[in-house]
Amino acid sequence: MSAMSGLQGEVEGFGTNALVLSSIVILVALFSIQRFGTGKVGFLFAPVLALWFFSLRAIGIYNLLKYDITVIRALNPFYIVLFFKKNSKQAWSALGGCVLCITGAEAMFADLGHFSVRSIQMAFTCVVFPCLLLAYMGQAAYLTKHPEASARIFYDSVPGSLFWPVFVIATLAAMIASQAMISATFSCVKQAMALGCFPRLKIIHTSKKRIGQIYIPVINWFLMIMCILVVSIFRSTTHIANAYGIAEVGVMMVSTVLVTLVMLLIWQTNLFLAICFPLIFGSVETIYLLAVLTKILEGGWVPLVFATFFLTVMYIWNNGSVLKYQSEVRERISMDFMRELGSTLGTIRIPGIGLLYNELVQGIPSIFGQFLITLPAIHSTIIFVCIKYVPVPVVPQEERFLFRRVCPKDYHMFRCIARYGYKDVRKEDSRVFEQLLIESLEKFLRCEALEDALESTLNDFDPDRVSVASDTYTDDLMAPLIHRAKRSEPEQEFDSEVLPSPSVGSSMEEDPALEYELAALREATDSGLTYLLAHGDVRAKKNSIFVKKLVINYFYAFLRRNCRAGAANLTVPHMNILQAGMTYMV
Repeated sequence: MSAMSGLQGEVEGFGTNALVLSSIVILVALFSIQRFGTGKVGFLFAPVLALWFFSLRAIGIYNLLKYDITVIRALNPFYIVLFFKKNSKQAWSALGGCVLCITGAEAMFADLGHFSVRSIQMAFTCVVFPCLLLAYMGQAAYLTKHPEASARIFYDSVPGSLFWPVFVIATLAAMIASQAMISATFSCVKQAMALGCFPRLKIIHTSKKRIGQIYIPVINWFLMIMCILVVSIFRSTTHIANAYGIAEVGVMMVSTVLVTLVMLLIWQTNLFLAICFPLIFGSVETIYLLAVLTKILEGGWVPLVFATFFLTVMYIWNNGSVLKYQSEVRERISMDFMRELGSTLGTIRIPGIGLLYNELVQGIPSIFGQFLITLPAIHSTIIFVCIKYVPVPVVPQEERFLFRRVCPKDYHMFRCIARYGYKDVRKEDSRVFEQLLIESLEKFLRCEALEDALESTLNDFDPDRVSVASDTYTDDLMAPLIHRAKRSEPEQEFDSEVLPSPSVGSSMEEDPALEYELAALREATDSGLTYLLAHGDVRAKKNSIFVKKLVINYFYAFLRRNCRAGAANLTVPHMNILQAGMTYMV
């Protein structure tokens, strides 16, 4: 909107309505192309911004040399003292406007996820700061000769022959800056979702090479609607600038507080230095905050309203999710109880495989007990499936599933962690998924039998040797995928001096326990797979306070009903589903 305002003094008849309409058209176009990603046009960002800063520096130097180079004296901080003595209350209002000279600096913190610290430091110190300083000093020099141009100082200070090129560059730079803020918003929302502080939303990765290039449709359209409403209601860059000023200083103060906590708790910096940091930076930011707070009634209320709204949503979601997870962990079925039930689980075991989806990576979820109570029989093989996403583009099919046993062998119960990369699309046919799952389970059973045979052979080879070999295959379940890439086969990792005889492989193939398990697995596979889906709900206890009941029973329930469902529910065939619900009282 500020870039398009340059047409108001240059094109006849271009009034406020035309400014608002043209700004809305550009906003709609900008948000509409987000789904295509920035990778295809990202190569234009650096040249355009470099040209933009070069233009600011050149125009600033030109105005300094032409009108009044003595404004360089403003670098002396003594003049700000004289300014406050002379203007008193009006000086505070002007100081709030000075914050707008550094708008965009808050994007630096969000961009830490896309650029290195060193590159940001060099860009702000060697390019951004000197160019902005020269631009503003040039405008000050121009105002000494043309004080009536204060309302449109940027475009009026541009030499007439350069107006249209500068206008095009300014518009492109404004769009790129807006694009940077949109991308930063996507990144912040994704990080909040990963921390369990924001409702689950659909995330689309627009690049196979860069994990940071994402697109969140709901946030994109929400931002577009809100931007259009703000532009349509305020119809002036002055009020929007006041709102931006409060958001700017607020981000800086929050960053100062968080960095101070990191210095104390993580870096364990010297206490004196850790105290000096917030005193120096915090005092300056507090002064600016007091100045911009005078603009609350003039548009400054907008970021406060948005911040309150999102803080409320994030707090409700995080609090409800934590209570739900704590309830699931607290009410897990104990192994002692499973042993008391025996291998029949206290019911009838019929041929078949039951896939129970849940979010727990350890223990037996309480919802499994609900299935045991509700169903007249349970499947002969039970697999607890947990979907996890790892920070790599694509997970190879042979490394998709990781297994471990949950109970003794005669229970035929396993836990499966299904891993997907951020570019993996979970739309494979259910038969392909089931086939890969069964093949991976068979591989696990064979590896387990091999390790048992190797351990037995090693013990026979050195009877005085204490065996400390653990189930390495099981231990690898919790290891990140990137650390397991291209690893050798387990059979090739043993030293030749202690390598067992070739008879181990043949004895493993003739192992009756292994053959029995494989035969039972094939029989269960032939009988079919059933997907056991659990729906957990959270409700406040009757004796809870009214606020807790309102938050948990209504607000959190509303968010759960309307947010994106869990990953497990996306590719499940509807013909083979058994669902059970469970309510946790908190």
